[in-house]
Amino acid sequence: MMRVGAIDCGTNSIRLLIADVDDGRLTDVVRMMRVVRLGQGVDATGRLAAESLERTFAAAEEYGALLEEHGVGRLRFAATSATRDAENRQDFVDGIVARLGVEPEVITGDEEAALSFAGAASVLEAGRAEPVLVIDLGGGSTEFVLGAGGGVTAAASVDVGCVRLTERHLHDDPPTSEQIGAAVADVDAVIDEVAKTVPLDSAATVVGVAGSVTTVTAHALGLDSYDRNAIHAAELDIDRIAGVASGLLNMPRSERADLPYMHPGRVDVIGSGALIWERILRRLQAMTDGQVRTAIASEHDILDGIALSAADATSNGAA
Repeated sequence: MMRVGAIDCGTNSIRLLIADVDDGRLTDVVRMMRVVRLGQGVDATGRLAAESLERTFAAAEEYGALLEEHGVGRLRFAATSATRDAENRQDFVDGIVARLGVEPEVITGDEEAALSFAGAASVLEAGRAEPVLVIDLGGGSTEFVLGAGGGVTAAASVDVGCVRLTERHLHDDPPTSEQIGAAVADVDAVIDEVAKTVPLDSAATVVGVAGSVTTVTAHALGLDSYDRNAIHAAELDIDRIAGVASGLLNMPRSERADLPYMHPGRVDVIGSGALIWERILRRLQAMTDGQVRTAIASEHDILDGIALSAADATSNGAA
């Protein structure tokens, strides 16, 4: 058994998993998230804002203390969409090295997809219909990963996520029909692009990961609080998901903030995330001639994939 640390730094949040790995299985020791909005404004400016870096470095210092406290033997730090896009990403890299002693890997979309699939697919019981399509709906990008037999067969990463789409289009509270229409057009365009390289019409099982998906699921389940155990492996009908997604999109932010399962850092972007999730599922339903009728939410995602890879001594960036 080995104790590993995994950090996933995305556009909206930075997350930590400390886990014991035994025969390819993870047992959580610490799992936590801080919403730091690292990608705030990157879509418009091409740079990481100073205040975003400060928030991220503060979270990294907090995580560093926990890594030391729990005796982590190997750490892998992966950074995704926001840092891929930023001109000043070296400022981010240098700051993380100074605080954690490990250089963050600014992973490619393909690497992000493979790690997400490895984590998300662990939710599925044996015998599930394949191919499995994993949708990782992040703040700055969304990954579409198709796989079968435990491996990835096709993948694509596109620059549409809940933070990016909110900043581009959804400016009013609640958004106008024109703003929603523009956002839907963006999502449809990237789905059409993905379909050129990933055979979406072959998908038999759909798994969604990341905060937008799990928050929509919590809303659909009517939870009294954010309950990972209730959300993980929840399978919902697409019509039900679409109904609650529309509700979140058209709900004033003040009402979203009062929902008992809503993370404060997700209040202003969940409408966009819900729109993206609903639109992807509706398009998949049409592309598969109604064969895809449900979607499964997974609390295991890229963070779990990073932790599993950290247990491999050959993992790049492990320390």
